Amino acid sequence: MSAVSKFSPGGYRFVRGVFQYSAGVAAEPGYEIARARFAKLVPIAEGLKRIEAHLAALGRPVHAFCACELRSPRPFDEAGFLAFNKGYVEPLKRWGVIENDVNPVARSNVCPAVKPPSEPSFYAFSYTVPVNSSVASTFVIAGSGEAPEGNRTYRERTIRIGEHSPDAIREKAQWVLGEMEPRMAALGFAWAFQRRRISTPSMTFTT
Repeated sequence: MSAVSKFSPGGYRFVRGVFQYSAGVAAEPGYEIARARFAKLVPIAEGLKRIEAHLAALGRPVHAFCACELRSPRPFDEAGFLAFNKGYVEPLKRWGVIENDVNPVARSNVCPAVKPPSEPSFYAFSYTVPVNSSVASTFVIAGSGEAPEGNRTYRERTIRIGEHSPDAIREKAQWVLGEMEPRMAALGFAWAFQRRRISTPSMTFTT
């Protein structure tokens, strides 16, 4: 079972991951997770400024920021990905969200095949809001590629790298699904939970 820690300033708990993101988050009792989508993709630095302003307008601290959905122009090479991640976490360190390289914020990062952005950008983000309920039922699981976390390079650990046959895609998908299940389980959820109808706040963020 993955290690789970509480991030009390944000009102959520998280599955410990790597320095650039956690493996998933879930609202603590008394909170729920809301999601906001930018009307247009916003570059990382500008997006963080807008997220900070949005949370301030709601009377929420920056610590309420718990997950984000990114879009990138193309897959990074090893050095480029490391540089991008170091730049991404610096503002979160300044916010006091990351301490001692423990990052509670979940993340996904997709490289669109159609109309990719010119630079890494925010598509959407999630944050906690107080609710009059002791039952916490909202969560976000971080995205995962078909590569186990580890010290080797992605080329060395990516499953069936460069292969696109039905059998290879099946093996890749099975591995990713196998990653999602333990992350959900660590937070107290399962696939069956997804069949319940949940009303989760969602909005399009236009400022």
